[in-house]
Parts: sequence; C-alpha cells; structure tokens
Amino acid sequence: MEINKVIKDDSCRLELSGRLDTITSPQLEEELKELPENISELTLDLKDLEYVSSAGLRVFLNAQKTMSAKGQMALCNVNEEIMEVLEMTGFTEILTIE
Repeated sequence: MEINKVIKDDSCRLELSGRLDTITSPQLEEELKELPENISELTLDLKDLEYVSSAGLRVFLNAQKTMSAKGQMALCNVNEEIMEVLEMTGFTEILTIE
C-alpha cells in the first residue's frame, strides 16, 4: 500500500492506494499517529484503494474515534467494492462518506 500525505493548515488528506489489510494496516496506523496535533480535519481518499480487510476497517474506526474528539474525518472517492464492504459491516452508519 502507498500513502500520499497532503497537509494544509489544520487539515490532512491521506491518499491511499493498493490494499489495506493485515499486513499494510500498521503502516496507515503509524501515519495517523504521526499527524500533527493541530489537525482537526482528516480526509482519507480511497480512490486508488483496491481492497480493505477487517484490519483496515479497524484502523478507520480508530481514526474516527480519535478525530471525533478534535474535529472531523471523512472518506472520499470510495469505489463500489469498498462501499459494499462498508455497507455490509455497518460502517456507513459510523463514518462520514463523501
């Protein structure tokens, strides 16, 4: 998985590509831990994400919990396959999807 990080003022956009699974989810967790404290708006761009496993969903959930305390988080450019996983797991009720 590749992560492209764009930070502007108090917002951050992480563009994910490849597969978010048990092997790659620690990489995303580390990126999220290293975000500056002043970030109050986080966007995860999933345009080039091909697959997400339960480990990846857990990272999304933890990021949502963290960001809800200091701002907001949204997923954008979610493809049909990933959206289906989010819907089946009920994550569409928990996460903001643009």
